[in-house]
Formats: sequence, C-alpha cells, structure tokens
Amino acid sequence: MTNDYGLSLWGDSNFIVDGGKICLNNDFKPAIIDIVKDIRDDGYRGPLLLRFPHLIKKQIVQVYSNFERAKKEFGYSGTFNAVYPLKVNQYPGFVENLVKLGSPYGYGLEAGSKAELLLAMAYNNYDAPITVNGFKDKELINLGFIAAEMGHNITLTIEGLNELKAIISTSKERFAPKPNIGLRIRLHSSGTGVWAKSGGINSKFGLTSTELIEAVNLLKDNGLIEQFTMIHFHIGSQINEIHPLKKALIEAGNIYAELRKMGASNLQAINLGGGLAIEYSQFKEHPSRNYTLKEYANDVVYLLKTIANQKNEIEPNIFIESGRYIAANHAVLVAPVLELFSQEYAEEKLVLKKKNPPLIDELYDLYTTIKPSNAIEYLHDSIAHMESVLTLFDLGYVDLQDRSNSEVLVHLVMKKAISLLGNKQNYAELLKIQEEVQERYLVNFSMFQSLPDFWGLGQNFPVMPLDRLDERPTLSASIWDITCDSDGEISFDANKNPLFLHDIDVEKEEYFLGFFLVGAYQEVLGMKHNLFTHPTEATIYLKDNGKYEIKNILESQSIMDILEDLDYDIHAIRDTLNERIENSNLVDEKQKKHILGELYLFLNDNGYLKTIG
Repeated sequence: MTNDYGLSLWGDSNFIVDGGKICLNNDFKPAIIDIVKDIRDDGYRGPLLLRFPHLIKKQIVQVYSNFERAKKEFGYSGTFNAVYPLKVNQYPGFVENLVKLGSPYGYGLEAGSKAELLLAMAYNNYDAPITVNGFKDKELINLGFIAAEMGHNITLTIEGLNELKAIISTSKERFAPKPNIGLRIRLHSSGTGVWAKSGGINSKFGLTSTELIEAVNLLKDNGLIEQFTMIHFHIGSQINEIHPLKKALIEAGNIYAELRKMGASNLQAINLGGGLAIEYSQFKEHPSRNYTLKEYANDVVYLLKTIANQKNEIEPNIFIESGRYIAANHAVLVAPVLELFSQEYAEEKLVLKKKNPPLIDELYDLYTTIKPSNAIEYLHDSIAHMESVLTLFDLGYVDLQDRSNSEVLVHLVMKKAISLLGNKQNYAELLKIQEEVQERYLVNFSMFQSLPDFWGLGQNFPVMPLDRLDERPTLSASIWDITCDSDGEISFDANKNPLFLHDIDVEKEEYFLGFFLVGAYQEVLGMKHNLFTHPTEATIYLKDNGKYEIKNILESQSIMDILEDLDYDIHAIRDTLNERIENSNLVDEKQKKHILGELYLFLNDNGYLKTIG
C-alpha cells in the first residue's frame, strides 16, 4: 500500500511516490532521500533547505502561458506582464535563479523598500518592468528617479498624496528621464482569510476616490499626467476564493475607465497585486482555495475586456505580482527525526512484580489477548484502567513502578490494536483514541526559523516522510522542534491535521521528514529564536542524463556569526573564554588548551543538534 500524504492535492505533479520514496516527477524520478544522503555524506548535518530551480521555471511558464492562452481565447488586445515581489523571498539562491529563468518572458521585480529597489536595479532583467510599492520618503523617490535615468522601466506607485507631491518636487530637480507613476486605489472590495485586511476601504494603503481626483489634477497642473500609466490594487495574499477578486476587478476596471475619461490618456495598465493562491492542504476536507490558475486568468482577462468595451476604452495591460505562487513550491525543508518519545514504552520496559495490583494484571491480560474482534473494546478498557491507576497513585495505593507499568501496557495495547485493525476499520474511533496517545517526534529544526507562518498564523504546510511510503504509518504524529518553546509543535489533530508517521527506531535507522511549499515568506520571516538560524541550503539542478547536480551549498551560520549579527563583540567573547579557562582550577596546560580548542570548534559550528541525525 502506498501513502502519498495528500500529494495529489498539494503536489501539482511536482513530486511522485516511486519505490516507497518521494521523488521529483521527471523522466528519471530522482529520490529526495538520495539527494539528502549525498549532501550528508559530505559532512553536513541538521536541517537542509533544498531548492529546485526547475520548479521556479514551471511556475513562471504556467503563469505566462495561462494568461497568453486566455488573451487568445477572448481576443484581448492588452499585454500581460508580471513582476516578482522581492519581499516574498529575497535570498540569492532563489532570486538569482528567478531572474535568469524569467528573462525570456520579460519577468520583472517589485520592490517595497530602498534595499529591495537597489537589489532590483542590480538584478532586474533588461527592459523588464520594476514596480515600487509601499511608503516612500524623499530618498526612495530619488532612487526611483535614478533607476529611470539608468534606463529601467520603473513605475513608482503612490500610496498617498504627500508621496505624489514629493515626486512632483523631485521631477523639477532631476534629469530628463522620469519614472512612470502609478496610483494605488483603495477599493471597497477586500479578500478573504488571514490577509483580507490588505484590501477594503479601511486598508493601510491606497487613495480614496476623492484623493484620486486630486492626484490627477496635481499631475495635470505639474505637467506629469503623461507619466501616469498604471493603477494598482491588492486585496490580500493567498486569496482562497475567486469571488472577491471578481468583485475587485469590476471596481478597478470602472475606476480605470473613469480616470482615462478625466484626461489620463497614458493610463494603460492595471496592476492586480498579489494573492494568487496555492494549495497548502494535504487533507481533502480542508482545501486552501476554490479555483485554478486557468480560472483566475480567464476571469481577469474576460472581466477587464468586458468593462473596457462597455466604457469604450482600450483594454488595459495586465500586471500581476503573485510571488507566493512563483516561490512557494521551489523549496523543501528536510529535517531528521531525533527521537520518538513513547519508545520508552517498549515491552522490555515492563517490570512486573510477583504480585501486581489487579488493574495491572488486567492490563497485561488485555495486551496478551487482544484480537481484531475486541481491539476497540480493549483500547477503551485499557485507557480507563490507566486513569484508575493514576487515581490510585495520587491516593497512595500504588507505587511509581505500577504507574510506569500501566503507561507501558496502555501504549502496547494501542500499538497492537492499530496493527490489528489497520487505518480503514473503525477509522473515526481510532482517530479519537490516537489523539489521546499521539506519538511525539523530536525533529532537528526550529519552527520559528523555518516555518514562522505556522507559529504566527496557523498556516499548515504539507509534511511527509521521505521514504517508507510503501509501508503503512501507524502512529498519530505530533512534531516537536528543538527549541525550548512549547509553541514549537505541530500537534496531531483528528479533524484538521490527522498526520500519521512510522514507528521507527532512530538509533538503528535514519528517518527524515520533508516540509513542502516553504519557499514563500518562510525564509525571510524566520527568526533567530534560541539563536537557531537559516538551515544549510543547497540548489539541485536536474541534468538531461537523469542525474542531478548539487550546487551552491551554503552552510548554516556558525554560532560566532550569529553572535556577531546580534552586535556582540566576538573578539571579546573569545578573550573572555580564554581568560576564564586560564584562571580556572585546571592545572594541566594541555587540558586548558584542549578545552579552549573544543570551545572554538563549537563557536565556529552551527547550533543545530548533531548527536543523532
């Protein structure tokens, strides 16, 4: 039996289960576990972040081809353009590949800060658009003018009238080439879900109808109306329903037509912002979105064409900034399991007495006589017996050894029942029981560093083992990270997250978990909780001969580098350690040198665990 962990829902045909392993879905099907072992053979330990550039290319191709298909189907005369928002993932291992792979399509970049704009000015494809969103000061506006003077096709999107006044002032001071000007419109329409507040009349960004009229008049009065080429809106990230987008498109399309009638004849583009969703759910009962990319492209093209034709205006050029859709699936976090916490409940841990309390004898009898026909009944009985033993322990009638024996026996009954019944028989009842006796898997990663959206927003990410997928997983799994924080846990939830993993002995075999769709936001939002930093990363290039090439391995920061990032004086730390060892009670100078050498090795290594895995 093969368990695909919902791959058909979230995988988008990027991966496939073959020979019990999760593999890249191409002609040669390289297994991720084999790639991981190749990297680990070179001495890298702890969590790994694997980047797959071919998946970046796939997403870019899908976006452009779907919009070009929709344009052809509906006879749309406007152009289609896309820019990638750098805020989604600014790491060079992603951005450099994105720019190269997007070059044939004129794929551009979107910046929201001075640093991101400088990055865009250095990396953007020639003739591809740059858009600048977010609040701006005089320096950022000057930087936008410099980009235009360098020859970039750049649009500064205005978030408020003060920004427009600063652009007008700057235009009188700078050289002839000027950036294009976009106006962000504040729609009444908004999205749904966690990020819905990005849109709506009370959103953080954008101009009201009154401010739009004033902005157009300011542009006319100062001879900059020809630079006004774009309106922009954004109703939220990860738009999970298509209806709010349709409503926003109708509103934006009508505003576009009205602004052109006011004399903004160079206004030719509508920027939809981001929000194109991906499917995160690995359980069919809880889908993340209710539409496809094809439907999204069709609705955008059809609605904008319809409105433009009704208003007797030119069909606008379409811009989108859907960074999550491009970035999310290119990266896979892989981390080794260090420990299963209930493995202490093995049969060899039983220490039965010559005379046991009756409840312990009854539990042992349940364990030895359980069979498929009575498994559910015995599960219920064993849990009830353990509750009774705990009550007797609190009252002083049984001792700690009796309590230990009851815990071991209940877990043994549970494992035996699951083995006897399988996942399909009495499934709901098994789920209910397993939520009470779930296994805790200690995994060598930091949730706060590598899955911050799970911790902060409850965003689920698909999780699955890299191998043993031809074996039935029997343990209801709760995943613990290695931080000293109780929030660093993905709990088993029978209703929303019924994750099952395998019963393995990590002292005898390695067991790796893959966390998928982590390429958007997770890296840039990750925090140094407990001073764990970005995991070791590697880029995997697929070759035509069926082989793969592992390149650009960047090891996780050393502890010394982390401390330096936090503005510690690392030289003073070394000197202090040296001095304290020198002043210690150790007499032997060789011992002192040995200990100091050990400390230096620790300081120059990363902080992830290495004792196991």
